[in-house]
Amino acid sequence: MSNINELKQYAKLNNIPIMQDEGIDFLTSFIVKKQIKNILEIGTAIGYSAIMMANLNKDIHVTTIEKDEVRYMEALKNIKKFNLEDRITLIFNDALNVKLDSDFDLIFIDAAKGKNKDFFEHFEGNLSPYGYIITDNMHFHGYVLMNEDEITSKNILGIVRKIKDYTYFLENHMLYKTTIYDVGDGVAVTERRG
Repeated sequence: MSNINELKQYAKLNNIPIMQDEGIDFLTSFIVKKQIKNILEIGTAIGYSAIMMANLNKDIHVTTIEKDEVRYMEALKNIKKFNLEDRITLIFNDALNVKLDSDFDLIFIDAAKGKNKDFFEHFEGNLSPYGYIITDNMHFHGYVLMNEDEITSKNILGIVRKIKDYTYFLENHMLYKTTIYDVGDGVAVTERRG
């Protein structure tokens, strides 16, 4: 088996965002505790979180979607290195163009932060009755927790506002209840009400 630290090092050197240690620990513990088997991940990057999830249990299958070709190719290589080709299905496409028939116990959203709500609405029909939707980067490197006046970049401010809109959407949804955990970069766990 290849070394997970090499993946983390590669991500750091190449400025590829992967989950913070605290966040991935939270996610993997959640998967074990809830006995989750079938996972959809939106935003593969280099395959780090997909590999971490698939490695938890030989019965876990991860379907993961990546639209960046360079990252997709790197993820393919990494999944092969870890001998997980039979347990991780990698799709090269924009997630919003992908239609899936399967149901998933967990939908993990970790892609373009400004599109979280679009991803949620696009894939919620694939959530199994007792499934969960987990969204990473709810704090967006701490910017979401800052006063908006302190944010000098228009681009970052735009993303922050979209994350705040998404948070409002989650917290006020009639069909789902959401808890945002202050771990890693902020992790939202959403499940159906009742």
